[in-house]
Amino acid sequence: MIKLKNVSKYYYSKGVVATGFSHINLELHIGEFVAITGESGSGKTTLLNVISGLDTYEEGEMYINGEETSHYIAKDFEDYRRKNIGNIYQNFNLVNSYTVYQNIALVLMLNGEKNIKERVLDLIKKVDLYKFRNTKVSKLSGGQKQRVAIARALAKDVPIIIADEPTGNLDKRSAESVLKLLSELSKDKLVIIVTHNYDQVEPYVTRKITMHDGRILEDRKLKDYEKGKEIVSAKTKNISQWNRIRLGVRNTFNIVPKFILMLLVYLFVVGSLMGEYAIFQKEETIENESGQNYVFNTNELSRIIVKKEDNSAFTEEELNKIENLKNTKYIIKNDLLLDSTQILRDKELTYWINGYTMPIEVFEGKLDAGKLPENPQEGIVGINRDSYYFYNNKLEIIGKDFYFVEESNPDIKNEKTKFKITGLMYDDTLEEGLVRLYVSDEIINQLKYQIHQKYSKITVRVEGKNYQTNEYSNYYKITPSTSVPMGEAFVSEEMDYLFPKNNCLWNNIYVFNDNLYFSLQRTYMITKKYNKKNINQLVLLPEYNQEAYDYEYNGRIYINDIDYQNLFSNENYQISVFAKNKDQVKALNKELKKANYKTLVIKDSLVKSDFVEILRIIKMLLTLGLIIALFFISYFIIKIILKSRNTYFSIIRMLGGTKKTTRELLTIELFVIANLAFFLYAVLIYLNKIGIIHAGILTDINYYFNWKTYCVLYMIIAGMSILSSLRYSRKLFKDSVMVTIREEV
Repeated sequence: MIKLKNVSKYYYSKGVVATGFSHINLELHIGEFVAITGESGSGKTTLLNVISGLDTYEEGEMYINGEETSHYIAKDFEDYRRKNIGNIYQNFNLVNSYTVYQNIALVLMLNGEKNIKERVLDLIKKVDLYKFRNTKVSKLSGGQKQRVAIARALAKDVPIIIADEPTGNLDKRSAESVLKLLSELSKDKLVIIVTHNYDQVEPYVTRKITMHDGRILEDRKLKDYEKGKEIVSAKTKNISQWNRIRLGVRNTFNIVPKFILMLLVYLFVVGSLMGEYAIFQKEETIENESGQNYVFNTNELSRIIVKKEDNSAFTEEELNKIENLKNTKYIIKNDLLLDSTQILRDKELTYWINGYTMPIEVFEGKLDAGKLPENPQEGIVGINRDSYYFYNNKLEIIGKDFYFVEESNPDIKNEKTKFKITGLMYDDTLEEGLVRLYVSDEIINQLKYQIHQKYSKITVRVEGKNYQTNEYSNYYKITPSTSVPMGEAFVSEEMDYLFPKNNCLWNNIYVFNDNLYFSLQRTYMITKKYNKKNINQLVLLPEYNQEAYDYEYNGRIYINDIDYQNLFSNENYQISVFAKNKDQVKALNKELKKANYKTLVIKDSLVKSDFVEILRIIKMLLTLGLIIALFFISYFIIKIILKSRNTYFSIIRMLGGTKKTTRELLTIELFVIANLAFFLYAVLIYLNKIGIIHAGILTDINYYFNWKTYCVLYMIIAGMSILSSLRYSRKLFKDSVMVTIREEV
């Protein structure tokens, strides 16, 4: 039983109060077929909307089976309408973009029904629309739409059928058929219809209610009915997840202009986020890669310095394994040469070339001038194209003989260090004043002892006392000479005083090398003494000058060339491994660490300016600000677009769709469009990657984005879609169904 006790309904609009109806007292029972009549504006439809829970009431009390409803919230009315009410509307309230079949099936899907096809087709046949089952209702006549609305109302097995002018658009024959059907249903249901043509419904109704100016003028019983039946709510289930997805995807594409507008919004959002992030990532990368390192000269971002955990030397087997790692491009065994500057001078002392060496085997690319080397004493140089000195003289240095010299004595030229430049290439990764020398293994072996000497601490022990060599004094400086036999040493006669009987001959001296990586000891017997007069005969000095004896030669300890080389280990204690490109450094470093090597990634050792951190903070703040701005801009546009679909969402509510269901349908719709926009950008990015299209921003995205970046951006877009659906669905359910539907643009 439904009972209204002094119920009133008012409308508020711009400070004006209008009465829908006032102080209605009414009882309605299962088994009745009630007709409500009256002139237009008398409150008939408003009364139906209140009884069916589509609209609220402001005064009095409405009871359902004796239960008060004044405390009902929106969700309570949704449940009531879903389980108890089947509506036939005067303006149909059909989804115009759906077919006849889809409109009728919609109500069953929302109520969790399964195997609905046969039932829907049977209802379509009952209203004589079978041949229009796959036709969109927007293409139907008014009478055909009314029959679709009737079939949809009958699809729900609910105890109350409420119809607003159900026969207004039907011909006489169809109207009689519908009224007869409603009459049969009223035997165990409550059927309430509003009509202007009372004569048409009089043979079927059991009760007539006449309204005027929002009040009941007449309430007359016409026929008996079976009393005492309570309203038994229909058993319903929640819509299945599969049907949610089906409806959500269908709603995405069923109105083409709406879909295109929404897609454009999301394309703008996705493009803005990707573009902004790519720009900032590019700036940050440039700043990171322009950092300084005051220890290593070769600051290539693909370089990793590698040592063993126990600081022992690498074996050939270990070097081969490292060289064969997936991300390894090549390895440099004589690692110290990369960070030790070499000086080249010509005989005329016209040029001073400052650079570091690399094996000729790692050279790649093509020369900008000259040719590739043909013998071990030849090589090529790489220079920065902005280097003014070499730009003007690049052709003059090609084919010219140079000599590797020491910085402390750049004028000495040793024929063994002769080096001819045969070719030149531009390398813009180099600093302006620095060159890269690509040389043979023979030259590297000649140079590495000089380098090892720089990183070694040489100590000479004489008669139990240690003497430290240093770069500022020649005393006790170990010097190679081909004229000294192996195992022997030629020393200055001034060393006599260090030994018993003031004679150093046939005594041993001990030389220790404490290197960064190793320690070793060698013993040599003093067999000859030199002085100013005989030194040139003993050690065969080139261009000897007696005048320079005291400050250039005196005090040195001369040993055999090979003995000298043996002071400096020929093994590799530290190597540099270069990745195939800088983006693979992280993966290569992971491989090396997995093999239990100690590593130092040059990229991570660069000292960055404070601006990098400031830029990172600015990027975070601007990105956050952009996300917020894009959300509100996109939501504002989406809200305008979705407002044109308030009727659809209101119909979902009328048919029993819950707030959760409506929100999920909207979320799926926005989510599908967001994914499509993301996918379209992914296609463009891929086409740019393979060279089919060319766009600067897409190139930057390809270069600076990784899978983590795409995941973060995807989650941001997905989150914005969910927030938009939550926000709009709250707005949809803020007011009653009738208030919401009136707001449609």
